Amino acid sequence: MKDLTPRKEELDPIEIASRDEIQALQLVRLKWSLNHAYENVPHYKKSFDAAGVHPDDLKELSDLSKFLFTVKTDLRDNYPFGMFAVPREKVARIHASSGTTGKPTVVGYTAKDIDTWAEVMARSIRASGTRAGDIVHVAYGYGLFTGGLGAHYGAERLGATVVPASGGMTARQVTLIEDFRADTIMVTPSYMLSILDEYRARGLDPRKSPLKVGIFGAEPWTNAMRAEIEYAFDMHAVDIYGLSEVMGPGVANECVETKDGLHIWKIISIPRSSTRRPAKCCRMAKWANWCSPRSPRKPSPSCATAPAT
Repeated sequence: MKDLTPRKEELDPIEIASRDEIQALQLVRLKWSLNHAYENVPHYKKSFDAAGVHPDDLKELSDLSKFLFTVKTDLRDNYPFGMFAVPREKVARIHASSGTTGKPTVVGYTAKDIDTWAEVMARSIRASGTRAGDIVHVAYGYGLFTGGLGAHYGAERLGATVVPASGGMTARQVTLIEDFRADTIMVTPSYMLSILDEYRARGLDPRKSPLKVGIFGAEPWTNAMRAEIEYAFDMHAVDIYGLSEVMGPGVANECVETKDGLHIWKIISIPRSSTRRPAKCCRMAKWANWCSPRSPRKPSPSCATAPAT
């Protein structure tokens, strides 16, 4: 496999900022997000007041532990638009979960939210080894699911050529990959194995495919699956993470040079964890376009966003 490590000059300045610079930006954005949620979402004003906390109580990043989780029932109790922090008329797009276990969880995005999402997705795709001018074959589903459009907008922001194949029609997937000479594929890892089966059914050698990078997410997968895909296609297999309640894909991504774990984009998310105090366990707060001040299980409630870097 070719070394696709990004060069330093290809990175955005914030990607190589010092820890102090990042934490200073985190604090500014988190203060903004807490205040915006408190002032514009009745659920958060009520929950903050009931807990005896106020956005002004956030003096440093560690003060995040004073604020409460958002849980799944909060999202369903405020269905469909009760968690939005701007008028519905300011919402440019809506995504939602399938609702198979109850009411769907609804995610609203302003135009600024979509811009921020595209930016972090572009960084994720670049970290995976893709460059401007490459052809990116998107085989995630398009629709209420965030995967397809998240990948699409990010690849376009990077400057790549996007093939919006969506899911299904596996024979056509292989035809498009081969005919268009795709450099990168973005798809679930299990469906990539189905594409591999189609290559073999046609008598095609997948190691001679044009693919150099696969960016896989939307479901759990194993190192054994990574090894199988990388060996079969002679390409890099990189993990991406996201969830619809927190923007979508692009919350975290592996880097192609090591592929040894996800890097969280800390100018967008703050992970906080503790095995002893539930109030700190697995906390993620977002300030660029999530208005809820905590929990990885919450919507991007479409707030007027702070400037993203």
